[in-house]
Amino acid sequence: MKKIYESAEAALVGVLQDGMLIAAGGFGLCGIPELLLEGIKQAGTKELTFASNNAGVDDFGIGILLQTRQVQKMISSYVGENAEFMRQYLSGELALEFNPQGTLAERMRAGGCGIPGFYTKTGVGTVIAEGKESKMFNGQEYILEQGIFADLSIVKAWKADDTGNLIFRKTARNFNPPAAMCGKICIAEVEEIVPRGSLDPDMIHLPGIYVHRIVQGDHEKRIEQRTVRERA
Repeated sequence: MKKIYESAEAALVGVLQDGMLIAAGGFGLCGIPELLLEGIKQAGTKELTFASNNAGVDDFGIGILLQTRQVQKMISSYVGENAEFMRQYLSGELALEFNPQGTLAERMRAGGCGIPGFYTKTGVGTVIAEGKESKMFNGQEYILEQGIFADLSIVKAWKADDTGNLIFRKTARNFNPPAAMCGKICIAEVEEIVPRGSLDPDMIHLPGIYVHRIVQGDHEKRIEQRTVRERA
């Protein structure tokens, strides 16, 4: 099965459709599938729901799709650093489903493992629990959360081989593995594609069974917030 595509746009052909649910990797500006997000922008696919830790910033990450009004709903745990996100949400243009960070990661992982739901104590007694089934275990209350089964997963990795085995670099190994797992189709953009057999099996973070398409490209290395001290 050929998995390597020449560009993000080519990798997205035949996959995108209006109204789909997309799981996207990344945390802040780290590990964002920026080439694939740009490809979605150029395709003009609309009414999208994104399951992602956050929406990037105004001109980077999912933020570029908010600018073009291609996103109708976000399933997220952190929504700061994005003025357009705030404006659309407060004006009622954008739906938002808040999830505690660990819950969101587990919802993705559960979907990737075929688990439709799980109980968690996180969120009990808060607005997160409203409208959700609850159950007592050992005298403590837990709420039911549903696994995320996305139509498409888009992730960013450091290295891949041609079978789709992935290695993530440092903190980019955050939401990318669970996001990759929960999609019916997973497209990974990577910095480098290496020959088959050259990756140490013990160092592979995500096996190629989860990855359907791969694209290699150049990536921007952004710093979300730069903090420096004054010179003495």
